[in-house]
Amino acid sequence: MILSLILWAASAQADFERDFTGRTLRFDYHHSGDASEEHVSLDGLRVEGPWPGSRTRLVDDTNLGKYLFVARDVETNRVLYSRGFASIYGEWETTGEAKRAWRVFHESQRMPEPRGKVQLVLHKRGADGAFREIFAQVVDPSGRFADRSRPVARGVVAPLFESGSPETKVDVLVLGEGYTAAEAGKFRGDAERLSAALFETEPFRSRKGDFNVRTLHVPAAESGISNPRKDVWRSSPLGLSFNAFDSDRYVLTYANRDLREIAAQAPYDTLIVVFNDRKYGGGGIFNLYATVAADTEPAPYVFVHEFGHSFAGLADEYYSSQVSYEDFTPPGVEPWEPNVTALLDPEQLKWRDMVEPSVPVPTPWGKEAYDQLDLAYQAKRAKLIEQKAPEEAMEALFREVKAATKPLLEAERHFGQVGAFEGAAYEAKGLYRPEVDCIMFTRNPTSFCKVCSRSIERVIDLYAR
Repeated sequence: MILSLILWAASAQADFERDFTGRTLRFDYHHSGDASEEHVSLDGLRVEGPWPGSRTRLVDDTNLGKYLFVARDVETNRVLYSRGFASIYGEWETTGEAKRAWRVFHESQRMPEPRGKVQLVLHKRGADGAFREIFAQVVDPSGRFADRSRPVARGVVAPLFESGSPETKVDVLVLGEGYTAAEAGKFRGDAERLSAALFETEPFRSRKGDFNVRTLHVPAAESGISNPRKDVWRSSPLGLSFNAFDSDRYVLTYANRDLREIAAQAPYDTLIVVFNDRKYGGGGIFNLYATVAADTEPAPYVFVHEFGHSFAGLADEYYSSQVSYEDFTPPGVEPWEPNVTALLDPEQLKWRDMVEPSVPVPTPWGKEAYDQLDLAYQAKRAKLIEQKAPEEAMEALFREVKAATKPLLEAERHFGQVGAFEGAAYEAKGLYRPEVDCIMFTRNPTSFCKVCSRSIERVIDLYAR
């Protein structure tokens, strides 16, 4: 399937003016099911402003994502547009709740508005890595069922910096959540500070000229966001809340339609939501959005780490922190994420070309010593959470862990070299990461590993050429 999409790419890339109106079409749908069933149903079509994405890279050849969105011309069956993505539903179905209950999540895919009828198709990746169709429906964007009303003006859009026209750059939209009207200046300062951290980090630093960054502040009635574990509830514009999937510090919103309507006021390829809270937390899902608490000490690191998830599809490389997933990557399945492998065939390692001949695969490292330190840290962290300790105590623990693990990892024989180091993606055994340390593994580094950097640049190229 992927090969076929790539072969169609050349014809699609040259036909923007013929095939598209220049505006943006949003496909809204409901994604529902449980651990054994999955269903998708059309909610509606929404026409937004000018298409901000590339007009030449219309077909996705990165092979990233648990899902794949494809739009085909009805008359010729040509693929006009495609993008890989992940979703809240795709994560939720791996949790214990999905074995007990049925849930519905609202989702959206965006594309250039076609001039004629198109078939919208969603594919899901199987255990063998191949995509299989789970939904298909023919729609007419010019028909009476496509909502063409103007988005209601809410908040203020302002540039942080602009490097060029939206169709030739990666357009990042930083949304503020939980900031009152009086806190507009604070949001602006937080957005500037955290965005600066991203563009001080390679490879974003070298590629800054390929980005535009804008902010959008919609004033909230109260400061902060909801925190169910502390019985704190806020009616914030974007609906962000701690406790996603009953994970204390995982922050998502299920109000997708509200998020999309607000974001439609600005051109964007990727979203990151900065929320006004002191409690450490955040999240990131590929081609959906990233979230980060503004006022915690490690906020700059979290901003960069979560953007790695949402923008480039990078996996978490740590394996000891508590998560709600069960069998996030089932045994014997090669992860789709570019920075994690099950190493089912060492000769076919997905980043084999970056491994020096002197580095063995799998690659030995002092895992036992690291695990001993890390498990003690996790026990201390769990106790602090149970005691509802202040954030200052948690941040002091983070500093303590960094002081212990940074020199330990940097002393490794193969530090800075690409290999296959066991322990990744929430699994201590059976999954491997490319380097002994990376922004996706610990809070220690100030840059991504070589494999993650290459993957990020490949996604930048998808939007900025």
